[in-house]
Amino acid sequence: MKKILIISDGTIGQHFIQRVADTYTSENIYYVVELKANTYDNINPSRFKFFEFDSTSFHKLANLLKMEFLQVIVAMDNQSDIEITIKNIRNVKKQLRVIVLNQWNMENEDPNVVLVNSNEILASRLLDYLPNVPVIAQNVGVGEGEIMEVLVPFGSSFVYRHIGVIEQKNWRIVAIYRNRKLIIPTRRTMIYPNDLLLLVGEPPVLKSVYRAIKRELGQFPEPFGSNILLFIDMNIDKPENIKKLVRRALYIHTKLKHELVIKVVNPSNIEILEFIKDYRSLDVIVDIDYESVNLKENLFIDIKTYHIGLLVISKDMFADFYIRKALYEAHVPVLKLAHKDFSTLKDTVLILSENRDIEKISSTIFDISEQMNFNIELYNYLAEHQSEKEQVIEHFYNLSAIFSKSIKVFKEDENPIKLLQEKENFIQMLPFTSKLTGRRIASLFSTDSEKLYHKLDDYHQIFIPVQL
Repeated sequence: MKKILIISDGTIGQHFIQRVADTYTSENIYYVVELKANTYDNINPSRFKFFEFDSTSFHKLANLLKMEFLQVIVAMDNQSDIEITIKNIRNVKKQLRVIVLNQWNMENEDPNVVLVNSNEILASRLLDYLPNVPVIAQNVGVGEGEIMEVLVPFGSSFVYRHIGVIEQKNWRIVAIYRNRKLIIPTRRTMIYPNDLLLLVGEPPVLKSVYRAIKRELGQFPEPFGSNILLFIDMNIDKPENIKKLVRRALYIHTKLKHELVIKVVNPSNIEILEFIKDYRSLDVIVDIDYESVNLKENLFIDIKTYHIGLLVISKDMFADFYIRKALYEAHVPVLKLAHKDFSTLKDTVLILSENRDIEKISSTIFDISEQMNFNIELYNYLAEHQSEKEQVIEHFYNLSAIFSKSIKVFKEDENPIKLLQEKENFIQMLPFTSKLTGRRIASLFSTDSEKLYHKLDDYHQIFIPVQL
């Protein structure tokens, strides 16, 4: 049994002793010193030993300290009495750990004396009752905010996202409380409105995560990352197209209001490089790699270094089988720019497929469409799997109400890809699954609209990763 010494003189000390008696009496033996004896309920005589004397008396306290105590807890109402008591303890036990209730902003340089500031505890506890303020664990870890609870609101950018597609650098979602039940999340776990998330991480990072969860639409590319990366390979991208790529990326940058990184590999055209360098600014970074690089390795390093949440590349790069596989493995949304104007786009187009992957990326679709001021159009091919598609449509209608953004649903007997090939001023959004990493020739006889994404290759497309 571990021996704990409690020195009490005042109301707080009495409350503490009663709480110990009610709750934490199974493993320890408590020796209680009080100036005047008090009466307590639920006292187990085998666990509590009471003494009535003044702890400022060195002789009496020293006699008690002949026993080996694990630690001492001091809760007294007089500062000078506390200081004398600590001095008495130190004269007998040089290394004994002493926990002191500090009501006067006392200071102590002894590493084995822990001062618990009562004003900070009360203020922190009251703070927990304020709305829209994160609840921080005060008595776990170092108590500086490395453990936090956050309630997910309906309009959060985290709603309907899988844990696996949320970048968690220096922080983690370790538990979810839903309907008063604990869920230990996996990468496949989806976050729903009113979920209570338990977060663990570096306190400054958790503060940023809290703000991101509480904010509504307008946060993309968060939570995938913070910034936008335009990736240009001069061995693939033609000089006459690169300037257009840069201008379109800059336009997207102004809409999404996140830092833009322009990365150039295999540089070969000095005039184009000078053109790109002219756009350097506080929120536009130009990174030119003059050495031969492994594209996949280089891409992953850039995503981590610049905290990238959206990759922008040309249709020519996305057409490359090996690059497309690397992009899929990066688990970051990819905007494939076609050879069309971007600023004239009006609509986000979604083609409902035989699975419900598009439902998993729905909140991201709404977020991008809101920021870019796009209308949302769903195309439902009536040939098959109507029950699944109707559930997806209902889901989008629910989100439409939550985000106050209208949608249009088109039910077509004809293949929507053929209809869209005659339409202008739209961008297609679709889930970025492993199906898109195959060679295009393998999809020639497929009826899966996602595998046939390249049929709309002449249009801008955004591929959003899905955790399977």
